Amino acid sequence: MSNLVRIAPGALVVGKPLPWTVYDVEGNVLLRQGYVIQNDMQLEQLFDRGLFHPRKIERQQEEILEDTRQRNPFADYPVLLQTLEVTLNAITSGDDSAEKRLLGLTRLIERTCDDAPDVCLALIHLYSVEPTIHEQVLFYAILCHFTAQTFGLDKERTSLLTSAALVANLALVPVADQLNASRKILNGDQRAVIRKHPQRSVSALYAAGIRNQTLFDIIAQHHEQADGSGYPKGLSGTEIRPEAEILALAERYVAMITKRAYRQRMNITDARKLIASLTDGQLRPAIPRALLTVLTEYPPGTLVRLANNEVGVVTQRPVRHLGPFVKAIISPKGNRYSGTFERDCSLLEFNIRAVEQPEIMPSMDFSLIWDLH
Repeated sequence: MSNLVRIAPGALVVGKPLPWTVYDVEGNVLLRQGYVIQNDMQLEQLFDRGLFHPRKIERQQEEILEDTRQRNPFADYPVLLQTLEVTLNAITSGDDSAEKRLLGLTRLIERTCDDAPDVCLALIHLYSVEPTIHEQVLFYAILCHFTAQTFGLDKERTSLLTSAALVANLALVPVADQLNASRKILNGDQRAVIRKHPQRSVSALYAAGIRNQTLFDIIAQHHEQADGSGYPKGLSGTEIRPEAEILALAERYVAMITKRAYRQRMNITDARKLIASLTDGQLRPAIPRALLTVLTEYPPGTLVRLANNEVGVVTQRPVRHLGPFVKAIISPKGNRYSGTFERDCSLLEFNIRAVEQPEIMPSMDFSLIWDLH
């Protein structure tokens, strides 16, 4: 397999699922996507021996939009991240293809979300331990798409918001991973970069030939606060577009459930409580409610312990009076099942008793658990 390439240092993290299947030099599978690296020694061995097959989208954007294959978000995850990086680079370099790439990526994400909504939500929760800035941006776009739909925005406004989520932090991309990895209090220069990033992102889009004032407004306002304490203009109340508030909430939720060098991540239950508290004058009340409706009490990708003491991963949100649905992966005695067993958690014996949030997630074959091919 001559198209295999070596894994770059920094591309993998202990305790985080592999974003792609890893092969040896003969092309044999070493570890499948979803395997969680357990320790530094294993990580070093992967950097030393491991190769992966980069999936590239070689077709033009118009052809991507006509792709009618059933989407597998786990298989597409590395492709989406790569396409996002190429798109952001095209914007910052002022490439003529920038707007076309942004629109194409937006539609690709929307199609993926609509085809496999539970799996897209699972991506966020399975890869939320220590996501890169590109992963975070992809998570923002997914959450904005679903929240906007539930809030009641029409298709055009939802698409524009999804695009805004992809580029609102454009100016932070070069420094975001470094800031997240720092244990030090931000200095004055770093705070200035953060406060200026909405307008700098807008300026980069304008320089790349993009001319959409609503898009610019969403980006410029996504750090404003209803009480007037936000930036850059200190807008308040209905001066702030609802799209900007949805984006702000998506970013806040991802920050809650994400591990940073200077703090642990919040568990899902506490994050939901905090979101619910934001209905008290800080945002339009329907926006936090919309996100909570999307997530449900136990979002897909969440690890949970059942009443029978099994541990499983939530695969599907409730449907009418059934669910949520869980694939059990660990037995009541703590042994790993060789396969998986679906549990309807509306049944008493499979009720969810607790959210499990270990520092290192158990390994799992995502495509197998979600019956994707």
